[in-house]
Amino acid sequence: MKAETMLAELNRLRKDLDEDRGDIEWLTLHHVFCFVSYKMGDFQKYLDEETGKGSFEDFED
Repeated sequence: MKAETMLAELNRLRKDLDEDRGDIEWLTLHHVFCFVSYKMGDFQKYLDEETGKGSFEDFED
C-alpha cells in the first residue's frame, strides 16, 4: 500500500464536503489530510508494517 493512495482518498473525501470550518467531519478530514501529508515518511513506514501483517490483502489497486 502506498501512502499516496490513501492520501489521495482522504483528499477526495475532504473535497466531497463543502468547506465548513464549523463541521466536525470536514475539520477532521482536513486536519488528518494535512497531518498525514506532513508525515508521509512515517505514514509509509506504518503502511509497510501493516502490509507485512496482511492488512491490505483484500484491497485491489
